[in-house]
Amino acid sequence: MDNQDLQGLTEKISQEQFGLPFLHKAVFNSRLRTTGGRYLLKTHNIEINKRYLEQLGYDELVGIIKHELCHYHLHLLGKGYKHRDADFRALLKKVGAPRFCGQLPESGVKKKSKKIVVYECAACGTVFKRRRNINTAKYVCGKCRGELRKVKEMHAQ
Repeated sequence: MDNQDLQGLTEKISQEQFGLPFLHKAVFNSRLRTTGGRYLLKTHNIEINKRYLEQLGYDELVGIIKHELCHYHLHLLGKGYKHRDADFRALLKKVGAPRFCGQLPESGVKKKSKKIVVYECAACGTVFKRRRNINTAKYVCGKCRGELRKVKEMHAQ
């Protein structure tokens, strides 16, 4: 499926489900990472993440288009087009559009593993675990005011 097919599909869904024409552009945007699609307020165009079609299929694509068309038509009609607005939620329910898109199996966003840095007091042996490095020349043990030493750095999942 290319941009021309997407445009035709969007126009068809708009006419059949909403009874209103879609008069702007619908395109695939390969730079979208964390969302299935977006409606642009200034241009009234709709951008869709092609990976949702490739990985989750045609039905997921139709759901994303319906969701973005809800934003589109409500915005042009001067009604509440944001996710929290009652008009938006009612229209989603009416046309059977999902509120959120599905999770991609191969997500483009990689989660950072959490770093844990372990410090130990040279005098009393108290262990401190921190997420960030600390300046051992500036900070001392909270119990005995002894010197701190970095013991190890771990990556927790």
